[in-house]
Amino acid sequence: MTCRKGAWLDFVVMNRDESHKEARHEYDFVEGPVADDKIQYRLDMFLRGRISRDVFLEQLSHHEPTHQICFCTVKSLQTITLSENEPVWNIEDISESLLEKLMLDNQIDEIKAADLFYNSDTFAQLEDENSKLNLSPWQEIYEMLKKELKTHNG
Repeated sequence: MTCRKGAWLDFVVMNRDESHKEARHEYDFVEGPVADDKIQYRLDMFLRGRISRDVFLEQLSHHEPTHQICFCTVKSLQTITLSENEPVWNIEDISESLLEKLMLDNQIDEIKAADLFYNSDTFAQLEDENSKLNLSPWQEIYEMLKKELKTHNG
């Protein structure tokens, strides 16, 4: 397992090396753990030489596993087929993004944001499969919600 984590670390470091402007690999796609904000601090410490590779990999073993697939080339993107039966965006994921943005923009807590969102016409449309609103990016849905809230609040 450490060998796989070590290979993952080598790959992440290679791709975060800003001294190289050209492509860092020739893979069509890459699949593996996400180097997200939760481990970014530790990764920065490793890159600055403040913690060793072994310490970083040990700390990584305590990190909740995440997963991603990165389509790196046009060829890889051409392999994707969207199912007409499945929504492109998951309503729960959209709602989470909308609530976070609503809290940040309005300096309100999660309960107030949830109350505003879940009682909105925007949410009712999002829940209605026939509206196909769930196929829109969450940012567009958020703009729609902001307009609705501005109209109701005056």
